[in-house]
Amino acid sequence: MTFSQLTPPQRILMGPGPSEIHPSVLAAMAAPTVGHLDPYFLKLMDEVQSMLRDVFQTTNPMTMAISGTGSAGMETCVVNLIEPGDRMVVGINGVFGGRMAEVAERLGAQVTRMERPFGEVFTPEEVRAVVQQVQPKVVGIVQAETSTGAWQPLDDIAAIVHEAGALLVVDCVTSLAGVPVEIDRLGIDAAYSGSQKCLSCPPGLSPVTFGPRALEAMDKRTRRVSSWYLDIGLLRNYWGSNRAYHHTAPINMNYALHQALRLVLQEGLPARFARHMQHHRALKAGLNAMGIRYSGAADSCLPMLNSILIPEGADDAAVRSQLLNEFGIEIGGGLGPMKGKVWRIGLMGETAKKSNVLLFLAALEQCLNRQGIRPDPGAGVAAANAAWLAS
Repeated sequence: MTFSQLTPPQRILMGPGPSEIHPSVLAAMAAPTVGHLDPYFLKLMDEVQSMLRDVFQTTNPMTMAISGTGSAGMETCVVNLIEPGDRMVVGINGVFGGRMAEVAERLGAQVTRMERPFGEVFTPEEVRAVVQQVQPKVVGIVQAETSTGAWQPLDDIAAIVHEAGALLVVDCVTSLAGVPVEIDRLGIDAAYSGSQKCLSCPPGLSPVTFGPRALEAMDKRTRRVSSWYLDIGLLRNYWGSNRAYHHTAPINMNYALHQALRLVLQEGLPARFARHMQHHRALKAGLNAMGIRYSGAADSCLPMLNSILIPEGADDAAVRSQLLNEFGIEIGGGLGPMKGKVWRIGLMGETAKKSNVLLFLAALEQCLNRQGIRPDPGAGVAAANAAWLAS
């Protein structure tokens, strides 16, 4: 049997991830492979760690890239901090908070699910009430809920968790390099992210960082970590000064992450955050002009993951199919209870640029017209342009 040569189509990735990738990042993946203990690769690991610290805004020595996607980073944080019988509170206002809770439950934790409707965020008062009642060892919360576009404020919550003597674990999969994460300022004890969102690297690595309180809790464990592959006690010997062999790292994926991080830091975090917000505001202005509203409250909408309500009368799958097949634009549908109710528009990393916003608004207008929904011609593009001119 003969197989055809690999020829993936060109897509404009405006979904919930992966995001578009700079050519230099893709080129880095094609560089010659070296061994996972080669001096060149060990030096590269040091540089990846240093750049990740800058992006996480931390000085944590135990900052590294887990071999695996963002879900591997989530499991790494939970499996290293939780032992059977430990109490953990998990904030669930979307799909990914639910996943964190399930991981903890599988480890034998006593999990308290602190729930809000999908798309809403938690108030400090809600968190304080649950934490005071449960007295958990760990509190897990999602800063940027990819399934709903909700942006969770963390300042007050971090203070509440630490006053209770608990550890704070934060899901930064969609937020890292898109909005401030500020690990050290907030005292976040453990956090994880993914390479394919605002870092604009292919999926396959999960940046994580552990603070001193988290490492102290690991050192006090009475049982071995249930996952050998994700055991920080072992991984810190590979990513630390000992360089003891643990597993064969994905060499070329680390090349790609190295270059992606270089691009982030060359742009500068303040400029990158401002770029995401600027194009989000233009997109929002354009959508509002077309009569399309966001699914969440205005003060808790992520700039890089825009969750919008599907207009009444529009066929969810048909619109997304037309966008993909006629315009090469990928957007995401809703998950869980939001399935069939929202579209998720990604403006992450390399994807966050004027040309993508303008093309999407014009293409969406045409798709809606086919559905019998007729916004004012050109209103979306005009409103986006006005928003940029005013910024």
